[in-house]
Amino acid sequence: MPVSLDPYDLFDIRGQLSDEERMVQDTVARFTDERVLPVIGEYFDKGEFPHELIAEMAELGLLGSYFPEQYGCAGMNGVSYGLICQELERGDSGMRSFVSVQTSLCMYPIFAYGSEGQRQRWLPAMARGAAIGCFGLTEPHGGSDPANMKTRARRDGDDWIIDGAKMWITNGGLAHVAIVWAQTDDGIQGFLVERGAKGFETRDIHRKMSLRASVTSALFFDGVRIPDANRLPGVQGLKGPLGCLTQARYGIAWGPIGAAIACFREAVEYTKERILFGRPVAANQAVQLKLADMARRITLAQLLSLQLGRNKDAGTLHPTQVSLAKWNNVRMALDIAREARELLGAAGITTEHSPIRHALNLESVITYEGTETVHQLVVGREVTGINAF
Repeated sequence: MPVSLDPYDLFDIRGQLSDEERMVQDTVARFTDERVLPVIGEYFDKGEFPHELIAEMAELGLLGSYFPEQYGCAGMNGVSYGLICQELERGDSGMRSFVSVQTSLCMYPIFAYGSEGQRQRWLPAMARGAAIGCFGLTEPHGGSDPANMKTRARRDGDDWIIDGAKMWITNGGLAHVAIVWAQTDDGIQGFLVERGAKGFETRDIHRKMSLRASVTSALFFDGVRIPDANRLPGVQGLKGPLGCLTQARYGIAWGPIGAAIACFREAVEYTKERILFGRPVAANQAVQLKLADMARRITLAQLLSLQLGRNKDAGTLHPTQVSLAKWNNVRMALDIAREARELLGAAGITTEHSPIRHALNLESVITYEGTETVHQLVVGREVTGINAF
C-alpha cells in the first residue's frame, strides 16, 4: 500500500537532506514559528525591523553560517545556508534579506577579498551580531549597469578619498561598516567605510510598500577619507562585487520558496475551512487546480535549489545556474503569493494573513540583485553564446 505523502513536501525533499541539514532546518523553522511569525505582521505595519531578533539569530549561528569556525562562524555547508534562507523567508523577506546581506554581501567579500587582519577584526564581530554590515553597489541612477559607477575613490598618500552616493541599501541605517565599491584609476575596488567617518552619511528610505520590516537606506560620501588598510586587497574590477552577488543570489534562490510555502499552506487551510454553498471552498475543482499547481511549482523550485546547493558544496556552481534558479523561484513565489491572496478573498488584503505581505515583499526580491530580465538575459547568453545586454 502506498505511503501517504506530506502535502507540503510531495517529493520528500526533506528525506534527501542529511541529519545535520534537517537539524538546521528544524532549528530555524522553530525560530521562525516562535519568534518571527507572532510579531512580523506588526513590524511590517509599522515599517520597522525587529532589531531584538539580531542577537537571537547570531546565537543560532545564522550570521556567516558557511564561513570557518576559526572566525567565530558555524562552518555549515551551502545546502544548510539555503535552508536557513528558506525558513527565514517563510517568516518574512526582510528577515532573510538581513541575514543574506550580512552573510553573503558583507562577510563574504571580507573573507574572500580581505586581508587576514580585516578578517580577524570584522568576521567574528559580524557573526556575533555585534557589527552589522551593508553593501554599497547600487547607485541612484540605476542598478543593472554597475560598470557605469559614479562613486569614485582617489588615492591621497596612504589614504583614499571617496565621493559619491549609493541607493536602496539594505541594512544601511543599521550598519557599523559599509562595503563600498568605487571607481579608481585601477578599476573598481572595494573599501570598508566605517560609521562615524567624516563625510559619510546614511538616510533611511521611508514610505515603502515592500520590505517594510527591513531597513533600506541611501549612503552618501562627501570627501570621506579612509586608510589604505580599509581597502579590500584581494580583488579589482567588477568580478569583486559580482562574486558577492552570486553568493547572495544563491540564498535568494532558496528564500522565496519559504514565502511560497507560507502562502500555499494558508491557502490550503483557509479553503478547507471556508464553507460556501454548503461545502468547503477547497472542494471546487477550480480551487484544487490552483492548489495543485502551487504544489507543482513549489516542488520544482525545491528540487532546483537542492541541486544548486549540491553543486555549491561540490565546488561546481556556475553563476548562470544561480541566475536560472533566482529567476524561476522568485517568479514562482510571487505568482503563488498573488494567487493565494485571491483564494483568501477579502481576508487576503489584510496583514493578518501572510500572502499580501509576501506578495509586496517579493515585488522587491524579483527586482533586487538582478532584475528578472537581467537573469533571463544571463541564461539567454549562455544558451546562444551572444551577449544581448
